Amino acid sequence: MRHTPTAYGPDGFSLTELLMGVVVLGLLATLGWNGGRESLARQRLEAATRRLDQGIQRGRAEAQRQGRACGLSLQPDGWAPPALSTLPACVQTLESLKEPIAAGDVRLVHNFPAMLRFSSNGLVLDGGTAVVSAAGTSLQRCLVMALPLGITRLGQHRSGRCEPDPSL
Repeated sequence: MRHTPTAYGPDGFSLTELLMGVVVLGLLATLGWNGGRESLARQRLEAATRRLDQGIQRGRAEAQRQGRACGLSLQPDGWAPPALSTLPACVQTLESLKEPIAAGDVRLVHNFPAMLRFSSNGLVLDGGTAVVSAAGTSLQRCLVMALPLGITRLGQHRSGRCEPDPSL
């Protein structure tokens, strides 16, 4: 008996089966791409929030360690020495935080004064709120700094408020 090839023979796949396989692989790749993009955006957001908080904590520690007041300026791209000020910059803090806060798709909005001042005993003389957001995620992080101890609280920015976030 002679074997005749059929559309569903053991030697290959039909065109319909191949197209369905390509469609399924395309859907899986799309889901992986979108999930990965969201994850990277969240990582950038979390890193920027940590750098923001580290600048405040390190500025306080430097002022206290040296026993003299110092200041930092929060610019859109990160911590900088205060411009046009008689108060010296927290130099060691600036050297340890060279990486920018708002780089690439990360956005920083704050109501801090032009210079954050730290007293010689580590108290913060200025307060405010900063909101960090990143393209690719709807999550927004916030940092609130209360006076006079300079206690910072990190949270999630929702409806114009900085709400506590148990995941932090």
